[in-house]
Amino acid sequence: MPRYQQRLALLLLLLNLVEADGDAAGVPFGLPGCITSCGNVSVPYPFGTQLGCYLPGFNLTCNASYAPPRLHLAGGDGSLEIVDISLADSTVLLRDWRPLGDATSSSPGLHFLGDGQLLRREWDLASTALRGGPNVTRAGDATCPRDLGTTACHSRYSTCRATRTYSGNNNIGGYECTCDNGYQGNPYLTDGCQDIDECAVPANCFANCTNLPGGYRCLCPEGTVGNPYDPNGCVKPRDPHTGLIIGLGVGSGAMLLLLVLSIAFMIHRIMTRKKRIRQKFFKQNRGQLLQQLVCQRADISERMILTLDELEKATNNFDKARELGGGGHGTVYKGILSNLHVVAIKKSKIVIQREIDEFINEVAILSQINHRNIVKLHGCCLETEVPLLVYEFISNGTLYNHLHVEALVSLPWKDRVRIAVETARALAYLHSLASMPIIHRDVKSPNILLDDNLTVKLSDFGASRYIPIDQTGLDTTVQGTFGYLDPMYHSTGRLTEKSDVYSFGVILIELLTRKKPVTYRSLEGHGLVNHFTTLLSEGNLVCILDPQVLKEAGGEVIDIALLAAMCVKPIGEERPTMRLVEMTLESIHAAKEYASSDITEESVEDYVGVNDMSIGGTSEDTLQAMIDD
Repeated sequence: MPRYQQRLALLLLLLNLVEADGDAAGVPFGLPGCITSCGNVSVPYPFGTQLGCYLPGFNLTCNASYAPPRLHLAGGDGSLEIVDISLADSTVLLRDWRPLGDATSSSPGLHFLGDGQLLRREWDLASTALRGGPNVTRAGDATCPRDLGTTACHSRYSTCRATRTYSGNNNIGGYECTCDNGYQGNPYLTDGCQDIDECAVPANCFANCTNLPGGYRCLCPEGTVGNPYDPNGCVKPRDPHTGLIIGLGVGSGAMLLLLVLSIAFMIHRIMTRKKRIRQKFFKQNRGQLLQQLVCQRADISERMILTLDELEKATNNFDKARELGGGGHGTVYKGILSNLHVVAIKKSKIVIQREIDEFINEVAILSQINHRNIVKLHGCCLETEVPLLVYEFISNGTLYNHLHVEALVSLPWKDRVRIAVETARALAYLHSLASMPIIHRDVKSPNILLDDNLTVKLSDFGASRYIPIDQTGLDTTVQGTFGYLDPMYHSTGRLTEKSDVYSFGVILIELLTRKKPVTYRSLEGHGLVNHFTTLLSEGNLVCILDPQVLKEAGGEVIDIALLAAMCVKPIGEERPTMRLVEMTLESIHAAKEYASSDITEESVEDYVGVNDMSIGGTSEDTLQAMIDD
């Protein structure tokens, strides 16, 4: 038997097996909820034994009085038993139980042969819209066949074929449906025709087989040729031109070597150009100046200047997922250095060349700062257009985040006082540096970081400036945060140490009231500072104090309120120095630390009335008196 006939026979065998066990294979066989068998006979749609389970004219009767039950044509006398129904070739196999000579039926296409004889007859579906002659096939789709005016063939992988035509007034014809090649199942049901996995059919392919919708692909393995449909059909090719192959191999190797060398040369050029650009930025950012400033301290020099490669590795090429936040002075990323130190890397927005010298001097000074309440500067990178600063990483958020929560209770009063003391120490340290005092210029609660023990770490020196000892101030572009910004500095542009004092006074008011300086407005439209000082002078401080402070604090709340009022005086010369502020807070903290007090709102009002802001002379005199007390 020819090979194609063998494959066809195998395919037909598989189709018959699937048709006989369609439900078990998961292929739709009948309508949902309908019985699809009678005895040993499968009953596929459009046939059916229940109302609503068949097309008109295809209803059958299952006679359960026999063992096993027998399937008959509906409306008949039961003498014609249906033994098999085939969807593949649209036929039924009948058994005629009537004695010979009693066959009187004149049904077209049926001939009864006698007692117990088997006969197979074709069946089709009638249509009043059939056009064309017999054996005309049409491609199937969701409503196949459209031109027949019916929706009996539901599978989109089916075809329909006209089987008969009648001339006359009725113009009635018939047709049958079959699944497309490569599909199996019931073409009269939606999704009834399913793809056949031809690769699972034995002897279909003896090489690399790939199942495809409606077919399959059979190819010899790579490196072999021949007939993949034969068991030993794929063999390695014999090439008589071995010398040519070797020559081509040598030539290909030379081309490959040339390509590798070209790529290596291009990489070398790119790396060289990248190195030149980094050296250019290093020089532009005054890297040599920084090296000179730190050369006296070898330990600082070694760790101070970091390479861009190390910072890119630490931040996964400055991945956006590593961003911790950003502000007016730059973006901060979390990174892990090669020494496993977790750091915060800030990409500064300083791009004006005339500010680079000041920036480098500031970095050199900050590199030598060693204060427990100031974020430690690990180093900087000058190999980019914008310098990068590397600080220690503080994981517990900011004072702003801890203070301004939605809950009624936030930071305990004792922690607020300690945070105020530690912040004052940090600012006093910056202002009192012997070599070159530093003005922070952006003191605010979001820039006060807190570690796991709520210890203060003053951060964000992006706007900071140094002032030589022989100068009292510095004329510069106004920079800071509204609500914390010194009004005198805002109006004159002259930056002094008293500008930080004003901002610190705002933080004291923020700790006392738990109000946000940037957005707060009183009913009269006043900002937080003006409203606070007005209520303090009127003896109505309880109207703005945080209820938690009234509950937890003692008489020290009035001392701190008076100190805050002195710090935010409009004229800078009337404000105390940060050193005096630090000493005053430490005195208050030492005298009142965690002492229990029965102070009430009434006692606070009485205290404020006695200690009117107009009493006590200058700020220095008043603070000195508070320290002495």
